[in-house]
Amino acid sequence: MVKLIVGFALLVSLSAQAATWRITYPRPMSESDKRAIYPVKLLALALEQTGVQYSLMPSERIMLQNKALKRLMDSRDVNVVWSVTDKQREQQLLPIRIPIYKGLIGWRLLLIRDDMPARFKYVQKLEHLIKLIPVQGRDWPDTKVLQANGFNVTADNAYGNLFNLLRQAQGDFFPRSVVEIWDEIDNPAYNTDLMVEKEIAIRYPEAMYFFVNKKSRPLANLLEKGLEKAIENGTFEQLFVHTFQGKLDRAKMSSRHVFELENSFLPTATPLERKELWYQPEEAAAEN
Repeated sequence: MVKLIVGFALLVSLSAQAATWRITYPRPMSESDKRAIYPVKLLALALEQTGVQYSLMPSERIMLQNKALKRLMDSRDVNVVWSVTDKQREQQLLPIRIPIYKGLIGWRLLLIRDDMPARFKYVQKLEHLIKLIPVQGRDWPDTKVLQANGFNVTADNAYGNLFNLLRQAQGDFFPRSVVEIWDEIDNPAYNTDLMVEKEIAIRYPEAMYFFVNKKSRPLANLLEKGLEKAIENGTFEQLFVHTFQGKLDRAKMSSRHVFELENSFLPTATPLERKELWYQPEEAAAEN
């Protein structure tokens, strides 16, 4: 009888190990939208570190971020979404508090119309920049950050429309993270009549996390375990450097006038004290 119980327990254990974790993330807006490439690679890396069997696939339908987050809250269509964190988002969903872009999502360059660079040469102080109008997604946490720092933001729900707003002079600049802006300016679908401003940057503390449904604690634990292991063995850093070092070099942050903004929406649980989770330009320069 004891052997039978032990054998059954072993069978259950082996069956659990053989189970496939089915991970569904929001489908990108289009084939030319490259924003999902790195998060999906990082998801795959984290899952591989745990040794589990998994399938990783996009949702059947394209979803704007706000809709994807609502679907995640309702446990429909997707079971993981990556998004910038804020207090409300962490109340509604379960965050894995490892900033997947190591804070670079808060390092912002300015996408502007190609007839506007002379206008930005007169921007010497933050108060000068605040007189200009940024465009942003209506439900993006960054919109609240900019507004709280005094900017009058023009917002729209659709990501693609924001480039049109800028072209139509309904805004003066579109602040994009240093990890996003180069793919956008190199993309013919977005770059017509636009350019990256060469002398200014904005920076504020911000984290983008993987989020899961509040009831998906096992999935959160699995992803956290995999990410922590990837940080420990250096594979997280290898993927990060391989993906973003060229973009950082292209940004030439050290030669830019950087305006520091406050982010009062950053949750207190943000792991700012874990230096290994955040990009440190001084350390990167020393290594190079």
